[in-house]
Amino acid sequence: MLINNLTNPFQIPKNIELALIKLYQQTLSLDHGLMGKANPNLRACKFTPTCSEYGYGVVERYGIFKGNYLAIKRVIRCNPWADVGQYDPIPEK
Repeated sequence: MLINNLTNPFQIPKNIELALIKLYQQTLSLDHGLMGKANPNLRACKFTPTCSEYGYGVVERYGIFKGNYLAIKRVIRCNPWADVGQYDPIPEK
């Protein structure tokens, strides 16, 4: 089944986006990546799971259109006035 997901032309944009989110998490993310390791006391996201984890999960579960819509709504909610440590899980289908 994994091979079908990799070769299915309808899955290619989704797989590219998921790979880009993972790349962001491993490099630029203050919560997961090299930037965060350089500044261990700095946490960027106010939510659990983090915005990039949430974005990865909703794109994986719902695809790029609904997933991006949900991820953008989440990033907008993650602002300086939001309470730290809010639990906001990935919605069930």
